[in-house]
Amino acid sequence: MSLRDKGRGVLRGSGAQPAAERRESSIGQVTDSAAHDVGFLTRNAVDALPEGALERKLATGRQLRVKLGIDPTAPDIHLGHAVVLRKLREFQELGHVVVLIVGDYTARVGDPSGRSTTRPELDPAAIDANAETFKSQAFRILDPERTEVRRNGEWLDMPTVELFRLTRTTTVAQLLERDDFSRRYAARQPISVLELLYPLMQAYDSVAVAADVELGGTDQTFNLLLGREVQQAYGVEPQAVLTLPILPGISGAEKMSKSLGNHVGVTDAPDEVFGKLMRVPDEVMPSFYALLLEEPFDPSLPAVESKRLMAGRLTEWLAGAPAAGRAREHFDRLHREHRAPEVIEHASLPAAESVHLPALIAEHFGVSRSEARRLVSQGGVRLDGEPVGEDELDLPTSRLDGAVLQLGKRRFKRFQRGAGAPA
Repeated sequence: MSLRDKGRGVLRGSGAQPAAERRESSIGQVTDSAAHDVGFLTRNAVDALPEGALERKLATGRQLRVKLGIDPTAPDIHLGHAVVLRKLREFQELGHVVVLIVGDYTARVGDPSGRSTTRPELDPAAIDANAETFKSQAFRILDPERTEVRRNGEWLDMPTVELFRLTRTTTVAQLLERDDFSRRYAARQPISVLELLYPLMQAYDSVAVAADVELGGTDQTFNLLLGREVQQAYGVEPQAVLTLPILPGISGAEKMSKSLGNHVGVTDAPDEVFGKLMRVPDEVMPSFYALLLEEPFDPSLPAVESKRLMAGRLTEWLAGAPAAGRAREHFDRLHREHRAPEVIEHASLPAAESVHLPALIAEHFGVSRSEARRLVSQGGVRLDGEPVGEDELDLPTSRLDGAVLQLGKRRFKRFQRGAGAPA
């Protein structure tokens, strides 16, 4: 029987209300408390797999071990991560323990989920640094007292004989059921043996920590169900699986991802958080409301007002009410009043009599010289509020001294002769 067949029979996260009385389920009678908890935990989830598994776990009345594994391929947590982290916090508030697995070993492989090519190999030192940053940021949402943090290098650095035992639990045919693997196989695109090992490694994490429940995005469904199979092979009670929707990025086209540059980081400056959220396309706002604000989107409101409400509420959640208020004022100053921000970073001018503007922009704004020239030619660079002409690529240093250079709508720097100018 395939993993797809074994995963059939699901509890959809449709916001089911707690039963008024004891009720029957696929695992027998469920108490009022368990029914209430499963309704609460699945209200904004996609699937609870297999049917009745989560209810049975909750009905035991014991403290559950709820697992989430994240590979530290990037250092920062964004709002896409926050969706599942907030669900973990709900388990904690019901008295359960979260097992946060930092995949320092699986990150060396790279999760092939949704990929059409093999991921590049990451530097172990960068993985370790990312892991520490990720852990500290996760505690902005999780309760540290009810969180067990583990690195899967503790058990995946295993003897070869143990690796052989793990590989015997699963067939190649099972692994090729994964949508991304099956597509690549059909298209004759390369799939490395190492990538085929990734789902097994993630599944073994569930064995190592004796997970009762594992959470993940809908793109992780295969891996989470495989965890049940591998647990059974090792004589461990199989975990229940809860999948959550994937938050779109601020571009609206793909999932939120730092590598795609469409993310909102939980430690971004409040001005950045508010400004990025104001760029979210109208059509994906309902997802942000449902997954992050946990309230229905009101289509009767003007889109810009809905977006300001969303941006303000989420900025307040991440940075506090005073910071959110200042971020809103900063946004209005730039985008409604078309004025420069009150606080502008200072930068030093070179000692030369003239400055090549694309080189200056590249050095201080982090873009290439060709991109800087393109922005100048398109009127995307302003000096003290006035557009720089497309032929003004070399300017006298005196013209830039004390002036505010603006790149696009949101990036400003005040240039001065000499170093050490105050921010």
